[in-house]
Amino acid sequence: MMSIATSRPELVIWQQHGQVNVAVRGPESRASRAPVPADTTFFGIVFALGTSMPHLPTSGLVDSSVEIPDATSASFWLKGGWWSLPTYDSAEAFVERLVSQGVLDADPLVADVLAGVSPKVSERTLQRRFVTATGLPRGDVRRIDRARQAAVLLQEGGSAHDVIDRLGYFDQPHLARSLLRYVGRNATRLRPSAEPDEPLSLLYKTGTLANA
Repeated sequence: MMSIATSRPELVIWQQHGQVNVAVRGPESRASRAPVPADTTFFGIVFALGTSMPHLPTSGLVDSSVEIPDATSASFWLKGGWWSLPTYDSAEAFVERLVSQGVLDADPLVADVLAGVSPKVSERTLQRRFVTATGLPRGDVRRIDRARQAAVLLQEGGSAHDVIDRLGYFDQPHLARSLLRYVGRNATRLRPSAEPDEPLSLLYKTGTLANA
């Protein structure tokens, strides 16, 4: 499949032929092809921007992942303890427990930036903390999220002109370059009427990054 660029870290669980695997994936700075083994099921939790595991800093996971060893059909070992495999129904409680146990943390500065609040720190400190928390500069996060939003709008039947106007692209070549870099598709191949192509990774709407 085509793995779309993403600014968020993820916890991914997949099972193939009875073998369970767990990995923490970092942000992906551009689209890339990813293998999808036959007879494999996947489950994932996408964390909020700025969320990270202190023992696995997001800044060190950009375009890479860390596989968690000793996973079983019921649990896996993470930061000194066993954790039950989350499900769709237990995902929120699982994340809350990660936070309460100090396995998952978030820099409030990133939340302030997303909310349009001007943090009371220097620009240099802001840039450093943002990259440390997210793994990516603010501009890269904004461009990735904007390209994902553009792809969603195009898949919903929006025209390239409307997307350019709505999301602030300079012109059609600017949109085209962004889509190819971060989504791996051009506008034509994202339209609902396009011929079936290799599948895309999960595509969801994200909020735009203020002041980026």
